[in-house]
Amino acid sequence: MAVLLTRRRFGALAAGTLAMTLPMAPVLAQAATIRLKYGTAFPADHPGTLRIQQAAVAIRQDTGGKVDLQVYPNSQLGSEPDMIAQVRTGAMDFMSTAGTNLQTLVPVAGINGVAFAFKDYATVWAAMDGDVGAYVRAALGKANLHVFDKCLDNGYRNITSASRPINTPADLKGFKVRVPGIPLWISMFKALGASPTAIPFGELYSALQTRVVDGQENPLALIRSAKLYEVQKFCALTGHTWDGHFIFGNAKTFRALPAEVQAAITTHFTAAALKQREDIARLNTDARAELSRLGIVFGQPDPAPFRALLQGAGFYAEWKKRYGDEAWSRLEKYAGRLA
Repeated sequence: MAVLLTRRRFGALAAGTLAMTLPMAPVLAQAATIRLKYGTAFPADHPGTLRIQQAAVAIRQDTGGKVDLQVYPNSQLGSEPDMIAQVRTGAMDFMSTAGTNLQTLVPVAGINGVAFAFKDYATVWAAMDGDVGAYVRAALGKANLHVFDKCLDNGYRNITSASRPINTPADLKGFKVRVPGIPLWISMFKALGASPTAIPFGELYSALQTRVVDGQENPLALIRSAKLYEVQKFCALTGHTWDGHFIFGNAKTFRALPAEVQAAITTHFTAAALKQREDIARLNTDARAELSRLGIVFGQPDPAPFRALLQGAGFYAEWKKRYGDEAWSRLEKYAGRLA
């Protein structure tokens, strides 16, 4: 029988695994002379936090104790918009956040969130480690941000419902669905015939419990950790959009660091991102198994009718215009023809 893996248990196991893989920190020859701060909205037990903490230890060791990188999870340093502002002014050194959270600053940063663009993870990483990611990183660079080459995985988003399964676009007709206040995703659900409502995540459980909305959409790991299975019955594995976190810092601050410090940070942030992607792949598998045991009924809708409806409603044409022909052509290199 499979072992029930709660987020708390996963966090404990992941933290323990990371601790075992790290060498014991030697007595360092000098006290830290460079102190840096890294902020994230990920919880303390999320792989997106644990792997960066691992990187911080490795950076300190590689620099002979010169660099002390402190990691602040769970939005301890402010909301994601607040942290973005702090990085831009140099008040904070590094952070991670979704591209969709950066699109108010650089509109094209949210292009990876276009509906049904990436059919699988092989396509996601080909695009984000390839031409799409490179284009977005260059655009963010013009906003005085130094963006590292490898981004973190925040997962594919899937739709849950309390009253009925979502198998076809017709099932979304009039469906009251909670979404983050992101124009791209609000536009998507409107085009699909649903009734999207922007509600803060902290209010989501209550909104589902009191039927303010019929359902919501999030990655499986978050559906599990937030205990949404207590107020939802069905989960459609729509994978309607993929969400990733860019790791970035203030470009001026980063360039002012000694070359060997820049190299150590780059090396270990890259390694952390690649390991975190593997962590999330395992966590998603565990989350689905656990949610099934907890009573969630899964369905696997065909994405083709959803994509066709969006195309017919002008969704893709609208966002192609907003993002521009060059960015869109890079997206379609991996996604195929959208608009």
